[in-house]
Amino acid sequence: MIRVLLVDDQALFCEGMRALLDLQPDIEVIGEANNGREAIECVARTAPDVVLMDMQMPVLDGVAATRDIRARHPNTQVIVLTTFDDDEHVFEGLRAGAIGYLLKDVASDRLAEAIRCAARGESLLQPSVAAKVVAEFSRLADVPHARARANQALIEPLSDRELEILRLVATGASNKEIAATLVITEGTVKNHVTNILGKLGVRDRTQAALNAKELGLV
Repeated sequence: MIRVLLVDDQALFCEGMRALLDLQPDIEVIGEANNGREAIECVARTAPDVVLMDMQMPVLDGVAATRDIRARHPNTQVIVLTTFDDDEHVFEGLRAGAIGYLLKDVASDRLAEAIRCAARGESLLQPSVAAKVVAEFSRLADVPHARARANQALIEPLSDRELEILRLVATGASNKEIAATLVITEGTVKNHVTNILGKLGVRDRTQAALNAKELGLV
């Protein structure tokens, strides 16, 4: 079972999420928190696999709570689940360590799949959010010699295949989807992703995408 903590200051929304997720045979909601501070305490107490985190809450917001949880509990993944998809909120949430970013109007099956992906250490982004990340990649890629300078900053540069996979990771594609796109095995994709994380010095796929964006690698 994938153990999930719901974090939102709207009790009715939490009730709705719990009812939807209770229909999934492999997902168990193990608790709820009304603000970021309660979320930190609940994670320390219950060690969930995945946290569904709202962004704007009283006492402590979702960005600060996500940053704290990821620092203290690296095995707990955080998915931002919010109403905001503006650039500021998106990149703040992802930089804080969230592995996924979804809007509250997401379909229930998409939400369940995002939770499963997060539990496997894979990211799944809202299409509009993925588009923002890719657009930022494209903007940075237009900077002259950006990729060359970034690769020089790495102990070991990324190969062309690794850069290709990194671009697909940035769209929120799973290992299975990447394998199908590139006509390679999932095991090969997993190995490449592991190498990418090591070369970029990050812990998960979303952080790899953000790090690459900031370096101008793609």
